[in-house]
Amino acid sequence: MRLVCLLAASLFGTLTFGTGWAKADVLITVDKTTQHMSVSVDAQPRYAWSVSTGKAGHETPVGAFTPSRLVKDHASKEWDNSPMPHSIFFTHRGHAIHGSNATRSLGRPASHGCVRLAPANAAKLFALVRSEGMRNTRIVIQGDEPRKPSARTAKRDRPKARYAEPSSAGAGYPGLQPQRPQAPGPAPAYGYESPLNTQAIFDWQ
Repeated sequence: MRLVCLLAASLFGTLTFGTGWAKADVLITVDKTTQHMSVSVDAQPRYAWSVSTGKAGHETPVGAFTPSRLVKDHASKEWDNSPMPHSIFFTHRGHAIHGSNATRSLGRPASHGCVRLAPANAAKLFALVRSEGMRNTRIVIQGDEPRKPSARTAKRDRPKARYAEPSSAGAGYPGLQPQRPQAPGPAPAYGYESPLNTQAIFDWQ
């Protein structure tokens, strides 16, 4: 009986620990609308960073992905050997999460389809995925890249200039109104009619 128990315990240990300690589940969520990435490990928040996703014409694909390749020092052959340090590739077309020195662009769409991070943050994420394993990592990309308003829309939404509203008597500076036809007399100062008399205005000059 004792021998049977020992064999059972040995078999359990082999099944449980024979392939190493259980790996954590890493979830990387990229929101294109807010240009923000959140990283959790075993459902516990770990990191939160600003990113740059694809600009117009080079949109970052949405969906759920599993990393396919990790390359610590990569250069893009498609884009003039642009450096892509700590690349985590997740599509067969070459989309990756990687570091970028264009940190001033973080927080808005600026890439050719990849997900850019500050170099130090990309290194942290790369180390985490390599440690926990690509099979235990999920990348979820959602939302839409924010769009700049067109020139026509910006012109239509531009606030129209207005004359100052006439102020109440004795409250601060007198309000100004567009000049209206009036009886012959001294010309209003600067083309505007003021409640103050003309002589007082000339006294200020």
